[in-house]
Amino acid sequence: MFREMRRKEKLMDNEAGIELLKKCSYGVLSLFGDDDYPYGVPVNYAYKDNCIYIHGFLSGHKIDAIQNHSKVCFTVVGETEVLKQQVTTNYVSVIAFGKAEIILSPNNAERENAFSVLMERFIPGEEERTSKYIKAHEANTSVIKIVIEHMTCKRSLRS
Repeated sequence: MFREMRRKEKLMDNEAGIELLKKCSYGVLSLFGDDDYPYGVPVNYAYKDNCIYIHGFLSGHKIDAIQNHSKVCFTVVGETEVLKQQVTTNYVSVIAFGKAEIILSPNNAERENAFSVLMERFIPGEEERTSKYIKAHEANTSVIKIVIEHMTCKRSLRS
């Protein structure tokens, strides 16, 4: 179902990819957009237990696209360095494929957990403050959960 990576010497194991997902602060969510045009949007996210969590408004291009087609691709790139002399770039990347689900209903344990994962990722150790923030904004905020079905992790390092 998913293609094998062509340049096998650059392949990293999934554990290294998970570490990169935990480390990076943003990624690009790619979806089927309007009129079948691809739609890639940079987003903040959090990773936990084979899931990627993203928050956003209740409506918009992202939400419409997921409601129309749940299959998505999520990409992060880290540790980049352009090597001018070699005309190449050092990088580490992850491409995750999965199905996205919009968790809209308030007072939902899964939604509350997703918000906690997001807040702990970006504002660690401030559970009381972030809990108040979540309560204040939950009525106009959605959570997108992507369950990862396949992941490719790649590293290109030259000196």
